[in-house]
Amino acid sequence: MFSHVIVKTPCTAMVHGITGHPELGAPDYEKALEQHRAYIETLRQCGVDVTVLPADEAYPDSCFVEDAAVLTKYCAVITNPGAPSRKGETAAIEPAVAEFYPPDKIFHIKAPGTLEGGDVMMCGDTFYVGLSGRTNPEGVKQLANILEPFGCKVVGVPLTEVLHLKTGVVYLENGVMLTAGEFCTKSAFEGYTKITVPKDEPYAANCIWVNGKVIVPEGYPKVLKAVQAAGYQTLTCDTSEYKKIDGGLSCLSLRF
Repeated sequence: MFSHVIVKTPCTAMVHGITGHPELGAPDYEKALEQHRAYIETLRQCGVDVTVLPADEAYPDSCFVEDAAVLTKYCAVITNPGAPSRKGETAAIEPAVAEFYPPDKIFHIKAPGTLEGGDVMMCGDTFYVGLSGRTNPEGVKQLANILEPFGCKVVGVPLTEVLHLKTGVVYLENGVMLTAGEFCTKSAFEGYTKITVPKDEPYAANCIWVNGKVIVPEGYPKVLKAVQAAGYQTLTCDTSEYKKIDGGLSCLSLRF
């Protein structure tokens, strides 16, 4: 169960955020702010306290706080983003994290290792980590060195089709994963019950489980129906403006 969530207000520069889908156009900033406020309220409906950090114009992608840290029940890990334009985001996240974790439970990924939180999927005490363009083997090794003394297991998962691991697979607790594309057949995920995301709704693979409820992106009825059929309570939230800069539901918060 989660008790706390950290989010960060989008800055006006978000319209210039990194994107692999320029054909979607630039985000509408005012609409993005409206969606962010609705996102916060949706999280609160799941029974968590939400810490809202101020916008930072120096970093267009900084609203995607998930990439700057990995927060566990044992410790916090401040990452080292693989995108050069995002490396400074961790400096603003660490003081917020320090409000909840003592100094001896805060660790850091250091160069030459790179790691972004969007590549880290926690399944109990097993952490699956995407080997992506943003997270390298050295980053995975450092994360393993941090977490294994706490009894955790870290498993690297090579990616070929998506930006981050959680772009295409998320853990919905209770032994259930929501999988899309290449993740439907990954050997690393054998033994889990899988809900398969239809090929025409791949963006909706990025749902989030929060205290028994699953938040699903608005506008993806097939995935919504499939998650409900699996027995989950659902909420929906519109993240259309964040999709334009390769962001989704999980990217916008740190849940712990």
